[in-house]
Amino acid sequence: MLLAVDVGNTNTVLGAFEGKALRRHWRVETSHRRTADEYGIQVRQLFAADGLDPDAVDALAVSSVVPPLASTLTRMSERYFGVKPLFVGPGVKTGMPILYEDPREVGADRIVNAVAAWDRWACGMVVVDFGTATTFDAVSQRGEYLGGAICPGIGISMDALFEHASKLPEVEFIRPAHVIGKNTVASMQSGLVYGYVGLVDGICARMADELGFSPRVVATGGLAPLIAGVSRTIAEVDEHLTLSGLRLIHERNR
Repeated sequence: MLLAVDVGNTNTVLGAFEGKALRRHWRVETSHRRTADEYGIQVRQLFAADGLDPDAVDALAVSSVVPPLASTLTRMSERYFGVKPLFVGPGVKTGMPILYEDPREVGADRIVNAVAAWDRWACGMVVVDFGTATTFDAVSQRGEYLGGAICPGIGISMDALFEHASKLPEVEFIRPAHVIGKNTVASMQSGLVYGYVGLVDGICARMADELGFSPRVVATGGLAPLIAGVSRTIAEVDEHLTLSGLRLIHERNR
């Protein structure tokens, strides 16, 4: 069994694979203070709670944008699962040419997403990942990683609004009934949801102009379904795209 671990700045997503099948997945808080023992115990408890045997794990693949956690996760993997983890990074076979000026600068999650999307759809595309930051990654019609864009994530944008506009209340990020809000909460939700959708559609449209073809736009991340329901450009949603990419890269490096 493969344990895939996607470490983000806010949350860490874990997935248990048997072959190509994702048996279970979990989302936990990313904590710099948690020890290897705490991570190991937590992961084993998650397995047990869903009726899975943690001793069946014989491989572990990690995509991380939090470098300080690398040693913690390595110790956790070796002590609690008896395996050396595969970290996606320089020297790891991805099966995708990286046409970035310095490939070492690209976040591991961005490459993993592109690899998974190309494996599934095999066409020119833009992959949008709604995380702490929202990332846009372009893949050529030949399956090359071209680069992309990074902007503040939805949560960051909301926190900034609440912090700097003292008279505005904190609201839930949900689609309002109308674009023209009739009260403060509805007006804020309209601005947050449709404003962010406008950002997404606008960047994707400009990328399409620069690419010279109409890319398939694929979305992933926890809020992808909500945004896709309003967006005019997102064609596909796969909330587990990063986990699938980790499985593929693990297979290519066995």
